[in-house]
Amino acid sequence: MRALVKAEPAPGLELKDVATPEPGPDEVRIRVRLAAVCGTDLHIYDWDEWAQSTIEPPLVVGHEFMGIVDAVGDRVASVAVGDRVAGEGHIVCGTCRNCRAGRHHLCRATQGIGVNRSGAFADYIVLPEENVYSLPNSVPDEIAAILDPLGNAVHTALSFDLVGEDVLITGAGPIGQMAVAICRHAGARHVVITDPVEARLDRAWKMGATRAVTPGAGVIDAVMSELEMVEGFDVGLEMSGHPDGLADMIDSMIHGGKVALLGLFGNDAHVDLNQVILKGLTLKGIYGREMFETWHKALAMLGTGLDVTPTITHRFPLDRFEDAFSVLSSGEASKVVLEVSAR
Repeated sequence: MRALVKAEPAPGLELKDVATPEPGPDEVRIRVRLAAVCGTDLHIYDWDEWAQSTIEPPLVVGHEFMGIVDAVGDRVASVAVGDRVAGEGHIVCGTCRNCRAGRHHLCRATQGIGVNRSGAFADYIVLPEENVYSLPNSVPDEIAAILDPLGNAVHTALSFDLVGEDVLITGAGPIGQMAVAICRHAGARHVVITDPVEARLDRAWKMGATRAVTPGAGVIDAVMSELEMVEGFDVGLEMSGHPDGLADMIDSMIHGGKVALLGLFGNDAHVDLNQVILKGLTLKGIYGREMFETWHKALAMLGTGLDVTPTITHRFPLDRFEDAFSVLSSGEASKVVLEVSAR
């Protein structure tokens, strides 16, 4: 089969012919229809410090996808050949304390597809049955292909009550853009988002942001004054991974406010803990999705009007993967979808 492979410890990827995987007794093989490129994939492509410390070439990369079940193992009962599915990309151990307690998203032995094991930028991928998620017909293929990052946004945004609340989002990448729409759908009053890239702010505006602004000295205070907000933001969603974004957020939170942290920081982030303490703030780290409650909530919201299509900006066939990574790296793109196989 064709697969996009990190073949050696160096920048770039290669489209190669590799062996088609066979499912084990409890596994499902999926013919990948569409896959989406993530910031993690860009790190792997660039072969940055994180990738060098995490990835062991050769490896088939990619983890956001949807497709059709092609083969199932002897003990598989919940899905059948021909089913239209997506996949939860975190493979958990099932035996640690958190897994046994049903907190699979906190498994300390998690393996990620396309990171720690063979991924989805390929004609076929094999997953454990429990990681395969059947799709309702109402969800289009392109949206199904980005349920993974949508799940990140859902997990982050729904960590705290949003009804009637004022929300500050730092970072208007694809997940930040999706979070705007989720906050609106869930009943937030004002949703303010910051980002230095104008194109991202434009897309966040289309997703329903009350204000989409470039960060800078006094900017958030000015927005709060304009919106007649007196005490600060009730909920903060930190998605920039930038120390200044986090500092601005802490400064702008109401006493007793709640902050969800999704963005990963390339450098040390210095937090004014005195503000956290004196304001009585709650800080929550977010990784991935809650398995599988987040999937249920994401699909439920999509079925009741949530629209995240504006975040998909580019589409390419798999063999034009270089173009896909180029537009993502330039900042021109939000979500880039690769067509792996025809319908």
